[in-house]
Amino acid sequence: MGRLTTRQLASKRGRQRKVHRAGLQPGDTLQDRYQIVGNLGAGGFSSVYQARDMRFTNVTKLCAIKEMVISTPDPKMRELTIKTFEREASMLATLDHPAIPKITDYFSESDRSYLVLDLIRGKDLEQWLEEQYDYLDQDLAIEWTIQVCDALAYLHEQKPKPIVFRDVKPSNIMLDQHGRIRLIDFGIAKVFEMDSKGTMIGTEGYSPPEQYRGQAEPAGDIYALGATLHHLLTKQDPRLEPPFTFTERPIGKVNPYITPAFEAIIMRCLAYDPKERFADARELQKALELLQQPVGMPDNGTDTLASLGVVVAEETGPDTPQTQVTSSQVQPLWKFKCEDEIRGKAAVENNTVYVGAYDNNLYALRADSGDFIWKFPATDSIGGSSPFIYEDDVFIGSADNYLYSIQKRTGRQNWRFGTEGSIYSSPVVAYDHVFFGSDDGNFYAVNVKHGRRIWQTKAYAPVRTTAFVGDEWVFFGTEGGYIFCLEMASGKVVWQAQAKRGILSSPAVVDEIVFVGSLDATVYALDARSGWVIWRHRTRRPVVSSPIVHNGTVFIGSSDGNLYALDMDSGRQFWAFETGGQVASSPAVWNDAVYFGSTDGTVYCLNVKKGALQWRFDTNHPFIASPTIVDGVVYIGSTDHHLYALPA
Repeated sequence: MGRLTTRQLASKRGRQRKVHRAGLQPGDTLQDRYQIVGNLGAGGFSSVYQARDMRFTNVTKLCAIKEMVISTPDPKMRELTIKTFEREASMLATLDHPAIPKITDYFSESDRSYLVLDLIRGKDLEQWLEEQYDYLDQDLAIEWTIQVCDALAYLHEQKPKPIVFRDVKPSNIMLDQHGRIRLIDFGIAKVFEMDSKGTMIGTEGYSPPEQYRGQAEPAGDIYALGATLHHLLTKQDPRLEPPFTFTERPIGKVNPYITPAFEAIIMRCLAYDPKERFADARELQKALELLQQPVGMPDNGTDTLASLGVVVAEETGPDTPQTQVTSSQVQPLWKFKCEDEIRGKAAVENNTVYVGAYDNNLYALRADSGDFIWKFPATDSIGGSSPFIYEDDVFIGSADNYLYSIQKRTGRQNWRFGTEGSIYSSPVVAYDHVFFGSDDGNFYAVNVKHGRRIWQTKAYAPVRTTAFVGDEWVFFGTEGGYIFCLEMASGKVVWQAQAKRGILSSPAVVDEIVFVGSLDATVYALDARSGWVIWRHRTRRPVVSSPIVHNGTVFIGSSDGNLYALDMDSGRQFWAFETGGQVASSPAVWNDAVYFGSTDGTVYCLNVKKGALQWRFDTNHPFIASPTIVDGVVYIGSTDHHLYALPA
């Protein structure tokens, strides 16, 4: 049989279901009271949604609704599932701690049960980690862990029997909008029964050895917290490593900014034998609080740590970690220094480069020399938004909530359009309209001449991606995990598909196929007409990089450190090139070479067919920005505040 064409594949696989399409959709209402606004996450037997309580007619009262779908035909399994959910509801109703969400309602409809909880605004620590390019600060890690310990101690000290959380991991620890730690998802928490055994429940990699044998006790939560800390401080996901190998992966070898005392505390949490761990969460909390004491104390509290069973290794390296120096294989044609980091993509036209920076400015520079022409100051950072040139104007978004239209020759403002949230989405202009998203959860179409809104579509979550604008449709992703297709003329939703996590990768559309990456560590290919999934390709870490398609190959980076080359028809991997850091930069192709940056401080040039390295340009600072290539010159910004012009 001959090979199917791209369109045949799209048609054939178009009969498949959309990604998680069967769940509740925005606009659905439960109990004639709770109107679904968006999706907050999914896993195991349940999904969590953001909803509005419609009984509060004069204000917008938001809440979180946890849905359990009881789809099993097995009566015993169905009964067990319902009991698990009811146990979580009963358990949460009796607890009163600032780090534990409060339950406000509970009900069932058909084969589904629902739990209504206080909405925690923020992000879980797994999401937080995926967005970081530097290691977690030790002082902040200690402060967060102390807060977790306080919550775990509260659970472990419940009378008449302790409550064991059983699933401590980054995705179950929320950092709220005030910077406080909250525990979420009590679905498998259990009242501790001495000498009782059950099935292995938890998350592989974080769960302690005894939990694999069906034993759940407070010491298991201490182990899982240690595993969580190891992950946060090293960025080594324990789910991808052999179980119980933390001693073979010392924290200090990966993250030299962690003191031996803190590492010793974490390693005691990770002891294989529960009796060798801290006696309880309060004892662990006390050890951590000792690390917060002033440095002037004798041995920085080491003697007292020893009394708690913590053995601290002596310092063997210098006080300050050494920076590794690498040698570049090319030299810049020029470089221009801004006052802060550059994370957005530059735009180039008529020997002028336009680029935004976190110093609030949009810069215009000579493309051949890097000489300064003008700068336009916004009132807040121009971080992720990249400029778009259209006729005589440049369009750019800012964290100050405004989209700006600026005269490209003089740098003077034509107009600005305000939203209710920061604008990290990059504008795209087509048919005399500017298309962009905002952190206020809306997507906008604005007239290019006078800045008046043409239409506005509710996306229910921050929109930080750059839209793909076609002849009829507009495609973009949201932090809520949805991929939208809108009618360009009206903004009406044609379809929406859902990934398991947020979308920060901007979609590319070729031959009626939408290619996009997700924080769920997956690259998706969707049929542009229906949103049905054609294929998926898994990476080891979240995907922030945006895809580019060249000669039937999809190039896209991943936080796992690789740039991937995938067959656009099937998702089959042609090759992967590994760097020493996360690849958030979106690749660009020029003359059979693909260019991109990495957080290891390097810009790479690879052969498109084999992925072989052709040259590299090294600095000591991460590259988050994506390259722009014009007339054989690569323009790319760095977190070292410089815009570089490199020979392609």
